[in-house]
Amino acid sequence: MAILENIRKRTTILILIIGMALFAFVISGVFTADGLSGQKVGSTVAEVNGVEIPIDAFRQKVDLQQRSSAPGTPTMQIVNQVYDQEVKSAILGKQFEDLGVNIEQDQIINFLETAGYGQNPEFQNANGVFDENVFRNAVSNWKATDPVRYDNWLQTEKAIIESAKEQTYYNLIKAGVGATLKEGELDYRLANEKMDISYVRVPYSSIADSTINVSKEEIAAYIREHKEDYKQEEARDIQFVYFEEKPSEADVKSVEDKVTELINDTYRYDENKPKVEGSAINDTVLGFRNTKDMGYFLTANSDIKFDTIYKAKNQLPPLYADTLMTLQVGEMFGPYRDGDYFKVSKMMGRRPNGSVKASHILVTYEGSETATPDMKRTKAEAQIRANELLATARKGDTTFIELARKHSEGPSAANGGDLGYFQDGAMVPKFNDFAFGNPKGSLGVVETRFGFHVIKIDDKLDIVQMAHLAREVATSEETSNKLFNDATNFELDAIATDKAFSDFAREKEYVIRPVSQIKAMDENLPGLDAQRAIVQWAFNPETELGEIKRFNIARGYAVVQLTKLYEEGVKSVEDASATALPLIRKERKAAQILSANQGKSMDDFSKDNNVSISNASALTVKSPTIPGAGSEPAVVGTAFALSEGSSSGLIEGESGVFMLTVTKKQPATPLENYSTFANSLKNSSAGKVNTAVYDALKKNAEIEDKRKTFY
Repeated sequence: MAILENIRKRTTILILIIGMALFAFVISGVFTADGLSGQKVGSTVAEVNGVEIPIDAFRQKVDLQQRSSAPGTPTMQIVNQVYDQEVKSAILGKQFEDLGVNIEQDQIINFLETAGYGQNPEFQNANGVFDENVFRNAVSNWKATDPVRYDNWLQTEKAIIESAKEQTYYNLIKAGVGATLKEGELDYRLANEKMDISYVRVPYSSIADSTINVSKEEIAAYIREHKEDYKQEEARDIQFVYFEEKPSEADVKSVEDKVTELINDTYRYDENKPKVEGSAINDTVLGFRNTKDMGYFLTANSDIKFDTIYKAKNQLPPLYADTLMTLQVGEMFGPYRDGDYFKVSKMMGRRPNGSVKASHILVTYEGSETATPDMKRTKAEAQIRANELLATARKGDTTFIELARKHSEGPSAANGGDLGYFQDGAMVPKFNDFAFGNPKGSLGVVETRFGFHVIKIDDKLDIVQMAHLAREVATSEETSNKLFNDATNFELDAIATDKAFSDFAREKEYVIRPVSQIKAMDENLPGLDAQRAIVQWAFNPETELGEIKRFNIARGYAVVQLTKLYEEGVKSVEDASATALPLIRKERKAAQILSANQGKSMDDFSKDNNVSISNASALTVKSPTIPGAGSEPAVVGTAFALSEGSSSGLIEGESGVFMLTVTKKQPATPLENYSTFANSLKNSSAGKVNTAVYDALKKNAEIEDKRKTFY
């Protein structure tokens, strides 16, 4: 009471202290965008050619797309899709503005007529035709009564306008794309003029790599000369140890023991019952073996409830189906491990031939349920037709499948009349009676409300009713606690030790998993799936190279180390060597071969390099593959430029240095007109416009991507 009295006396002071604290908290938020971290974050997710993309509007679009995406679509996938759309819109928007590209209302209406809106009865008039006024009234209605649908429409309308603007813009460019008849003629010749050659090839592999010494400085010089080929994005390398949460051997044994305990009856002392003379046990709890109410027992004791549906062998646990099918009613099998469960199975019932596989040929007639409106066949004619097909099927000259595909008027015709397996009661009565009343292989005709059916019984299977006492093998609290302690201790010890992370992990007998070249907007990591938090940590400016951190993940923990930073720009010598070194060696080898063989004839070139003269026939520039040498466009292109009987000098090819002689040239048959080939070139070029133009605009745009700040 004394404490409460002191608090009451100091109420005014407490209010002032709390008020000042709240004021300080609010004020701090004015100077820091996140209000907590102290790190100022901008309000834009990207900037494209000076045009800012606000984060709030961006998030709204992400939310909208997330609602319309398939369940389970990764958030980052949606973020990246919206980002790409926004960047494209910003880049092309400037082009539309400069060119005055715009879309009128009538163009939107025309689009709606041809799109799904035109077929929607909601927007059609009494004659079943899309009506602009009906649609406008519907939109007005949404605005007044259904704001969510109206907002969705506004987004759709904007997308339609943007799509139409894009199409108009690209069409303007395509109008300037063409090909002359001469270009068409050349394209025809490149595809149809054939050449036979004799050639000598000295492969680059004839010079050992070990003889070509390339210094680090030479690799650096090569990279500087080929900067465009060695650009890299900002990236990170990490390595991690995964502590997977899974049941221990003790957890597994515990579940197996619990299932075993539930099989047989147990006895318990019940103080509310009269004592039985000579014994304190006077209450029996029936187990799985003897229970009188299987549904209640499994509801109370099993992770899989009682399924009363009879099942065929292929619907039982695959590894144990043969054994389960041999059980007699009342017999049990188990405990056994089936995936994540320990089970004991009991045969509750069996129906011999309880599942039938049948095929049929349906012959309809006027008035039957599935007859088409133009069907004029009478019932008597349909019966005669069905009997004729039955007789043909019995002869066996034509398979039942072929007859069904050709003559059946039911939906299963495409499948050869196959209806699959079904149980008693699944079909209309007369069909059902024939299927279950006749042996496998029987053929017959029955009439139902659908028409006349020519039926073939393809197979019969026994079906069984099984009860499964099952307990899921789950990780115990003790195992989870141990895993947490192991991961935490490893993290702390790895930070404290002077040993390398990988060496220390191996010493502890943990598996090291490296991941290379993670990009800033990646989400999935090999071996860990979606782990955006790890990627964000790796790219956080405050995370230092070599830093170690433990992360909670869906199925345990990952202790991660940041091992390498790649800055945006040109690759380092170390990172580029793997691809640059083979190219430099190839250049050096080519230079050696060219230098050593200048001025030689083809025979001397062959003899001096101990290689034979080879032949290749019917080569074309459009298919520049030389048998035994691979794709060699420069070599075949040289041959195309030579006349028959002419020889080339030394040619630096893809796989070696060549020298050739054109032994035969078969000109392409002249055509009266090459307009077809000119048009083909034009259409091919026009088809590349959309992608090529946008890629060029994007390449030259100034884009500042800030997604990693927010996601």
